[in-house]
Amino acid sequence: MAAPRRDTKGIVDAAELFARVRFRRREPAVPLRPYLEHYWLIDWDLPEPYASHVVPHPSVNVVFQRSGTSAGVGEVAGIGLELFTKKLEGRGRVCGVQFRPGGFRPFSPVRPVCDWTGREAALDEAFPADAGVEAEAVADAVSAVLDPDDEDARVAALDAFLLALGPAPDPQADLAMALVDRVRGDRSVRRVDQLARAAGLSTRSLQRLFSAYVGVGPKWVILRYRIHDALDLAETGDAVDWAAVAADLGYADQAHLVRDFTATVGVPPTAYATTTGI
Repeated sequence: MAAPRRDTKGIVDAAELFARVRFRRREPAVPLRPYLEHYWLIDWDLPEPYASHVVPHPSVNVVFQRSGTSAGVGEVAGIGLELFTKKLEGRGRVCGVQFRPGGFRPFSPVRPVCDWTGREAALDEAFPADAGVEAEAVADAVSAVLDPDDEDARVAALDAFLLALGPAPDPQADLAMALVDRVRGDRSVRRVDQLARAAGLSTRSLQRLFSAYVGVGPKWVILRYRIHDALDLAETGDAVDWAAVAADLGYADQAHLVRDFTATVGVPPTAYATTTGI
């Protein structure tokens, strides 16, 4: 990874979010970069509540967060299967770690990644004491990450927390990350059996790999990245030929794209394109 992504893929009405909060992405330490997309830091001080919406990536996140006068918490957020909505109010801070799809398992090898999908868990559940993470160490990490106003200090604390966990080398994790990268970067990958053949695996073996190391199936990953592409097009405000987009993204027809987009984002793409959000 040369640098954190600059795109806004998955963020619903990104311009509105960025107008209300201070959002940054930062690089992790060099040994962590093969496994992580980036760190993401958000601070806000809002005169009135605001709800942010994100179409989740196929990524596990570790999230440290504090709102108002709360002490702050740290948790593992598995892949979200539905639109993620977060109400922000008053003052708050979030420091997050977005793992590459397939990159979380080397840090928490005791359970398949699908065990975290669709839920949030305390850090000491994902990184138990026998992995070297005591309850006191978790509390110290939460303070070390969230207390500093200096952004570099927060990044250094995230580095220290993750480097203390490993990661453990795992060729299967490397394979899973490479296959998801292929899906993300190559729109011609439209079918699970196509991806399986390219990987030299049976369809069933590919599905088992994704369940254990990514947390969702390969079909879900393919569709999710295509919805991100469609959301980007809807955000431009330009006239879009949705039938042509559906064909380009590998859908059987426009109706299938509209159905998936609506189920994920909450409104059809044409309606979303004419509004500033949902």
